[in-house]
Amino acid sequence: MDKHSQAIVSRKIKTADELAEAIGKRPRQKKVIMCHGTFDVVHPGHVRHLLYAKSKADILVASLTADQFIKKANFRPYVPEDLRAINLAAFEPVDYVVIDRNPTPLENLKVIQPDYFAKGYEYFEGGGLHPRTREELDVLESYGGEIIFTPGDIVYSSSHLIEAGPPRIAIEKLLMLLKGEGLEFHQLSEALDAIQGLKVHVIGDTIVDTITRCSMIGGMTKTPTISVRFEEKDDFVGGAGIVAKHLRAAGAEVIFSTVLGDDAYRDFVVKDLEEFGVDCRPMIDPTRPTTNKNAIETGGYRLLKVDTLDNRSISDKILQKLQQQIADVTSDIVVFSDFRHGIFNRHTIPPLVASIPQGPLRVADSQVASRWGNILEFEGFDLITPNEREARFALGDQDSVVRPLATELHRRANCNTLILKLGDRGILTYRKRPEHDPRSFFAVDSFVDHVKDAVGAGDALLAYSTLVLKATGSEVLASILGNIAAAVECEVDGNEPVTPEAVRRKLSWLEKLTHYQI
Repeated sequence: MDKHSQAIVSRKIKTADELAEAIGKRPRQKKVIMCHGTFDVVHPGHVRHLLYAKSKADILVASLTADQFIKKANFRPYVPEDLRAINLAAFEPVDYVVIDRNPTPLENLKVIQPDYFAKGYEYFEGGGLHPRTREELDVLESYGGEIIFTPGDIVYSSSHLIEAGPPRIAIEKLLMLLKGEGLEFHQLSEALDAIQGLKVHVIGDTIVDTITRCSMIGGMTKTPTISVRFEEKDDFVGGAGIVAKHLRAAGAEVIFSTVLGDDAYRDFVVKDLEEFGVDCRPMIDPTRPTTNKNAIETGGYRLLKVDTLDNRSISDKILQKLQQQIADVTSDIVVFSDFRHGIFNRHTIPPLVASIPQGPLRVADSQVASRWGNILEFEGFDLITPNEREARFALGDQDSVVRPLATELHRRANCNTLILKLGDRGILTYRKRPEHDPRSFFAVDSFVDHVKDAVGAGDALLAYSTLVLKATGSEVLASILGNIAAAVECEVDGNEPVTPEAVRRKLSWLEKLTHYQI
């Protein structure tokens, strides 16, 4: 779309008050008709509806429901409100577009006072009006307006179209998000420079992830036992340790406080982290092993996982040492990386939180696979980054669609910023804004080109979103760059720490794609 076309489209998009002034008060020389809907994906049924409405009046107003009030399906709306408004404004028959900041069109009907309100034939049920349509008719009749029902010969569903094949509009949504925040693409690259040298203190459970590769020998003849031959074994630092490595790879100075056993894996962890540049300050507990999760793999398939661990709570003595470390370390950011293997539980979290000095950005991530954990125990933090499963567990909610779920979690957690991880659907970010602010939340789609291994995507997102949020104060820049880092991680095998250079390459690829967009 060229600049002239963009200007025409932009002039069509009005607030309700601006539109009321533009069309004037009743009675008018030119008749006004208004349509209202979600218009998530504009389909042939919508086009027929709009064309029919335009044929009945001089001025056609298309009103669309704001993102915050769409709760009829999970992950909806698929297209954000600003982009939906542009889509409608691009239609020649549409004269004006309004984003309705109310849950129903009743208030806007009162303000705009169209001569006609066009409804789909499905709202005329068996000779009677739908209850919500009755409320709309009452408002219309109060000033002399009328309802017109459009023909019902063609019916399409945005939901069915999206479920059959979601449109690929990640770049368009990215551009609209940047524009809405007054940001330029180059600021994403500049943010990667700004995060260099930030001081981060990570506290959390270390896990040594092991892959034991075997070859199949066969089954036993007398018992149902699989027999394999050992080939090789690889160990990797995981858990909060890999979170520390991602932060270090991004350019931060990292201090890592953890609890390890008095065993060979302790030495492996300390050496690996120190060689990577992480200042590891472990507390050694001879009564527990260093947590190890050993996956037995044969022919590319994982047959079994053997965990060596002790999930009981850390002792009061170690808790006090951790508290002292947290209080003494000077940092820009404190990250609690919770895997529920002893450090974090309902008894230890309050004193550990209370030990955080004033000033650092407080971040919590709960990555609980086989254990129970609750992200709400980190109430009042600056940033939390749970996934949908963890959010549902925290709220005891299996049924709500994602947006109301995230809204409630953000409220209950009393956090400044919530980044809800949605897997291949990207992320949903909530931030503290005045009540009813339309920009209190936004979505960022996944930027993965081809998935090789999704393990570690959440760690990469946590690292980059945390650092960028501290460096820039922008939830938008933090969310976008965290999401890009997650995409980079998905496109490599294993949980490899993501570098700024890799993020820049992905960013450059995305910027090239924008040249083909609006």
